[in-house]
Amino acid sequence: MFTESSLFRKVAMTWPLIAAIAYAADMLRTNGWALVDAAGRPLGDDFINYWSGAFLAWHGRATDVYNWPAYHAFQESIVGGPIDPYHYGYPPVLLILSAPLALLPYLPGLAAWLALSWFAFYRALCAAVPGRSVLLLAVATPAIFVNAIGGQNGAWSAALLGGALSLLERRPAIAGALFGLMIYKPQLGLLVPVALVAGGHWRAIAFATLSAGALLLASVLLFGLDAWHDYARIVGVIRSAVLEDGLEVWHRMLSVFVFARRLGVDVPVAYALQAAVAIAAAAVVARAWSRDTPAPLRNSLLVLGTCLATPYLQDYDLVVGALVAVWLSSFAAANRSFERPAVIVSLAILLLPIAAAPFGKATGLAPGCLVIIAAFVLVARALPASRQAQAATVSR
Repeated sequence: MFTESSLFRKVAMTWPLIAAIAYAADMLRTNGWALVDAAGRPLGDDFINYWSGAFLAWHGRATDVYNWPAYHAFQESIVGGPIDPYHYGYPPVLLILSAPLALLPYLPGLAAWLALSWFAFYRALCAAVPGRSVLLLAVATPAIFVNAIGGQNGAWSAALLGGALSLLERRPAIAGALFGLMIYKPQLGLLVPVALVAGGHWRAIAFATLSAGALLLASVLLFGLDAWHDYARIVGVIRSAVLEDGLEVWHRMLSVFVFARRLGVDVPVAYALQAAVAIAAAAVVARAWSRDTPAPLRNSLLVLGTCLATPYLQDYDLVVGALVAVWLSSFAAANRSFERPAVIVSLAILLLPIAAAPFGKATGLAPGCLVIIAAFVLVARALPASRQAQAATVSR
């Protein structure tokens, strides 16, 4: 599907240039020597959270990470001007994973964060389809641009989840360890246990448990239980302010919960709808993983199902959609009847991150989850056909 002779190549060659110009323009919006623009947004945007958290934690000030007044004052001292309130909404395990940032000044840290996360994402794409060139897709995925502008962690999450799924059959121990690292962002791993148990991947489960357990233990030994108590307190505040009543960020959200809230549905009913969709997605994923389903299909269903299961999903999280595109492209190459659905799903999941926010701002709606539901259904419909094709191959 993604060949160098296709229209995709032309788009891929121009998109990085557009992204670079946009990022340069974003840098020029800052006020002189200060690393903040007139709207109170620091250069690197949410990256200031990852860098500040790491710096404070590894310079003896871990208690300030979840102390909003102290945390905010520190961030303003770094960028040289007043900024909007930024919060550290991640568990203390991320303070360990992001520790190298504490060794770098802010701007070199931002450059390293973007470059290394992109490379990790690129390597995950390579692992997803060994022997095929994915460089153009790696640089042209729109969500990578959204992620870079926001200084976010979408590329890291895609590298962990995509890399683990791609290595699961060949290197179950490494795959399990990568799954375990995703504890820093547990909402993107909601259906991973369902898939692993349904597929009987016990070695991967064991190593995921060891990896996550080691991180948890290390965080307690290094920062104490108080850090976890502070995190638990902050999570409730963030859930209410950002997820349940987050008018300022809802346009970037892609979950069923936020779609329902945008339509005026009450919080309890929105959670009930979210839970119903999550259970349905989990059932389909469990069915696919418990049978001899081709890896590209079951991996794609797990990723898309996870996007449907979590109530907190933003546009930058869909960097992992590029993995879905290459998996479906690989499956369609051997199953010609799936070519059209593969193209539709791939284009939809690749373009959604760049279209969701503008559409949400213009309309006041957040229908991104409908695109993900449609993609999930199209992939799920290929399950019977894939089993019939496998049965025919075996009979011959």
